[in-house]
Amino acid sequence: MDVFVEHDSLTAWTSVCFTTRERMWRIDHAAGSEAALSAFEDVFLDESRCNECLDRPNCETYREYHLLDESANARTIYTFREEVHNCHSIPHYVHDHVGDGVVFESRRKGNEYQWRVLYPDEQPVGELYDTIEAQLREGLTLSLSRLSSAGNWDAESRVAAELTPEQREVLSAAVDNGYYSRPRAVTVDDLSETLGVPRSTVQYRLRNAEDLVVSQFVEKGL
Repeated sequence: MDVFVEHDSLTAWTSVCFTTRERMWRIDHAAGSEAALSAFEDVFLDESRCNECLDRPNCETYREYHLLDESANARTIYTFREEVHNCHSIPHYVHDHVGDGVVFESRRKGNEYQWRVLYPDEQPVGELYDTIEAQLREGLTLSLSRLSSAGNWDAESRVAAELTPEQREVLSAAVDNGYYSRPRAVTVDDLSETLGVPRSTVQYRLRNAEDLVVSQFVEKGL
């Protein structure tokens, strides 16, 4: 059984993924319960398995998986692949269709594996869709939606782009001065004095910044 289906708490996402015809390298992050992460490691770090093939359970290509970081609720993993043209994966088909210069993001939770692909607009997407769909093994389906704008590519960049300078200033001051420590080292009044800004203004900017960060995290990070 797929570990993402078996463990509801398990989520994985790719922060970096690049590919050429011969090689692919990526960094993935996984979060979930201890049991979910243990099951994830058993599958994902098994170098005898391919984590990417669409048309078969495995492929005879070279791959390395390295655990870069771990905590009670998260893992960070580096993957290096060779002979990518022999692995029938989303990165392979996109690169074969478009060529070099493609940027990927992915996210996996439950029974969905979502890919976000940035490539030149002049490349027709219908042919790529047909090629991938024709290779799907039994039990897999494909859906496609086209983004009208690339926007800021990852959640962190989106937040950084949308915060106003004033929001960024008050949020940075709150972090630097221990406002989010437990127990709190400072109050809104203290931040107001530090920044030389009225208390009501500090509270308004801080609340708006927090709302933006949390909403973007929930929308794009879960």
